[in-house]
Amino acid sequence: MSEIVMPRLSDTMEEGTILRWLKGDGEQVARGEELVEIETDKATMTYESDQAGVLQIVAAEGATLAVGEVIAHVGGAAESATAATSVGVDEGPASDGPASERIKASPLARRIAGESGVDLRGLTGSGPGGRIVKADVLAPTEAPAQASPESVAPTSATAIDSTATVEGVATAKGQSTEVELSRTQQTIARRMAESKATIPDFTLQIDVDMEECVALRTQLKRISHPDSDAVAAAAAGSEPLKPPTYNDMVVKACALALREHPAANGSYRDGRLQLHSRVNVGVAVAAAGALVVPTVFDADEKSLGEIARETHMLAERVRTGTVTPPELGGGTFTVSNLGMYGVHSFTAIINPPQAGILSVGVLAPRAVAHDGQVVARNVMTLTLACDHRILYGAEAAQFLARIRELLETPSALTL
Repeated sequence: MSEIVMPRLSDTMEEGTILRWLKGDGEQVARGEELVEIETDKATMTYESDQAGVLQIVAAEGATLAVGEVIAHVGGAAESATAATSVGVDEGPASDGPASERIKASPLARRIAGESGVDLRGLTGSGPGGRIVKADVLAPTEAPAQASPESVAPTSATAIDSTATVEGVATAKGQSTEVELSRTQQTIARRMAESKATIPDFTLQIDVDMEECVALRTQLKRISHPDSDAVAAAAAGSEPLKPPTYNDMVVKACALALREHPAANGSYRDGRLQLHSRVNVGVAVAAAGALVVPTVFDADEKSLGEIARETHMLAERVRTGTVTPPELGGGTFTVSNLGMYGVHSFTAIINPPQAGILSVGVLAPRAVAHDGQVVARNVMTLTLACDHRILYGAEAAQFLARIRELLETPSALTL
């Protein structure tokens, strides 16, 4: 009988959660057939079986397992019948007792129990065949301690908090509800905490006169949306081409500047600076309860129109939950835009191991000095957060100034 293990579906994946089995226990599975939906640190993926035979499920839906752990067995009918009597039994005993006292537990559950001092013999497994899984081990340690009535010491009325009430009645904070984080949210939390704890960052800010970009987009709108094209598109049941957004222009400007400043396109790993040959710009997209960063690969070699179409497609795939791990990996720099919410400026957290992240604020008219007069001009604030181990102040300032130059004279963006 062959094992099917938790696959590594992204370069940063350490564990995955079984969301839904697409084949039932005991069903025949063909090689290449869709087998199971797995939630990774980046997206939900459908995994195809690399084995053919009768399926024997080991990991139940909702179980979280490390990469490489067994999630199912696949074999012939005879093998499956034999395995059904022993599935879930681990190779080694949970304690120093005899073999008859072996406990059914997943390797991850066994490891967590060993680290936290939990005796597996006192747990009831909720996995297949009574197998103890991660949730069974964590449940006792996560449950709040309940004090017995005898252990509660009498307290004077003056010592009682006026907001404390019996169970089920609101306290000073009101009723509290715990919400489990998704695998994506857990990964975001871990990586952002890692970033703030390990990266010695600094920020630079610059204002960009976007008048020329506004004029360019107006021109591109006329090209992309002539009346004849709109009528023809409507007749064909499709939408006319969308003109590039200002964020697409920022992505293109960053890509060209990154090509000229290789360190800004680098990464810090194990005390060394890695310089990447490809310029892959990640674009932060708000999804349901998460922030996802799909990648525009080789953005420096793509036209502004290609970038516009690709970012629009990627954003739609993120919002519909159809984006794939390859589309979320490989980024060498990130652009994050909150301007659509009226945010003037902000500092985003660097996505390790990248050298920096560019935060884009709202584009709006401001009173500025221009040609010796105070006039209203369309201005946008850019904030660059940098890893000081990769970029120093002067180099980062030159990189940011180059982005501004490209946006203030955007003819290069259309080449």
